[in-house]
Amino acid sequence: MRAKVAGSLAVVSVLSGCGTAMSARPTPSGPGVLTLQNAVPPTPGGEVGEASTEFDDAADLTMWTRLSQTEKDVDRITKLDVNKTVKGSLYLEPNTSAWFDGFRGPFVYQELAGDILMHARVKAEGRRGGKPKRKFSLGGLMARQPNSYARPNWVSITTGTGDKSGQVEVKYTQDGSSKPQELAVENGWVELALARVGRVFVALYKADGGAWKVGRRWPSTLPDVLQWGVTAYTDWDSYSTLKQDAAKGNAKQVRGTPDLELTVDFVRFLRPELPEYADPLNTASVSDEVLIKAMTPAGA
Repeated sequence: MRAKVAGSLAVVSVLSGCGTAMSARPTPSGPGVLTLQNAVPPTPGGEVGEASTEFDDAADLTMWTRLSQTEKDVDRITKLDVNKTVKGSLYLEPNTSAWFDGFRGPFVYQELAGDILMHARVKAEGRRGGKPKRKFSLGGLMARQPNSYARPNWVSITTGTGDKSGQVEVKYTQDGSSKPQELAVENGWVELALARVGRVFVALYKADGGAWKVGRRWPSTLPDVLQWGVTAYTDWDSYSTLKQDAAKGNAKQVRGTPDLELTVDFVRFLRPELPEYADPLNTASVSDEVLIKAMTPAGA
């Protein structure tokens, strides 16, 4: 599917059921098995590449749209700038907020269509440096179905402090029900990749100087047009009794003790491809090693 910057396209599909990669083995030597030799890294440039942002100029921020403005929500961003607070980077400081079930947090995005790989390098820190101290203080990448407040559908990969510090969280939300998973990662700069190709969505990550790892694979019939962008949220415990009432929690800015600063070095968009015979939900057809080659930029 050819990726493109989205225009006024109709969104008619919905997110399909969550699941993990299956291990039913296809014919070992015949069609169905994608080998490492035949896997091709995502293609840079082209129309979708125009959405890539290196954040070396304050004007780069004009490429990004706040969800709170387009879908009339409470603005839970305390500070957002490019090449100002941190030279050569986007800086996002969220107020008390959450992306979980029906709860909504900060999100800045570009609306794109087709098969996409979004690749970024990010660092999540507490407001006084070091690890964020408040639970579920996370920042990273999200792809969201537009106008899905009533029945939220999105996937994300974020890093920071979840139930404990030094985590990558991969999360699938279908019709307002979130299914997160936490994975240990070294604190500091982390590269994240979130990709949709055909009927699969994948999340990958690596610490600086480390190796890429597959965070999760999800089966999906996501709409062609999605909001692809950067999210950050913090301080879930301050929702207190509102944790059981997303409507009330979304209606106002919850007072709390936010503790997250997200720095984003770059966000790059590429076009991933898999041959038709490959089944990315089947690890016997597309192993983790092969998926990493096909879903991460060459040389990254």
